Amino acid sequence: MNAQHRKNIFQRLRAQNPAPTTELKYRSAFELMVAVILSAQATDVSVNKATRELFKAANTPEQIARLGVRGLKPFIKSIGLYNNKAKHIVAAARMLIDRHDGRVPDTRQALEALPGVGRKTANVILNTAFEQATIAVDTHIFRVANRTGLAAGKTPLAVEKRLLQVVPDEYQRHAHHWLILHGRYTCTARKPRCRDCVINDLCEYREKAA
Repeated sequence: MNAQHRKNIFQRLRAQNPAPTTELKYRSAFELMVAVILSAQATDVSVNKATRELFKAANTPEQIARLGVRGLKPFIKSIGLYNNKAKHIVAAARMLIDRHDGRVPDTRQALEALPGVGRKTANVILNTAFEQATIAVDTHIFRVANRTGLAAGKTPLAVEKRLLQVVPDEYQRHAHHWLILHGRYTCTARKPRCRDCVINDLCEYREKAA
């Protein structure tokens, strides 16, 4: 795919949704961190349902640490892998208190040192909470990038690095959200909605619907 096509793709995605953001509900960087940790192998809808009650009871590192793993589990038991996620969230909260004065750090190195926070989670936090031009490659973005020809790669990290190379600077801040929403609602895994796609004529997917 040439550079002009890539630019046109993001022009259209921006025109369709000028101010994209995550569908996770949060009011602070810490709430976002908790929600993103919970979202692994879970839907945003299910996470929002769980955090709606959780954040009423505890939404700061200090409150989560006091709640502890045993106290946290009942709030998130509807989420997959909730046992491990509870351990990670409580451990991360305690580390934030001990090392960062209870604040979520704004650097990749510090974020990835927190339990339960890998590269993808760190990218989401850096982009959404701190407005940095990072791209968190999940299954949706991985599919869209490869299927359309926008940024081919065999691994999420390869796709991320390629996207950072080819996405024009003016679009990098919101590229993550545009691509994930496009993959979630239009360029779906089993039956992509090619007829409704705003970038249909720019897409290089060989099997796209007429």
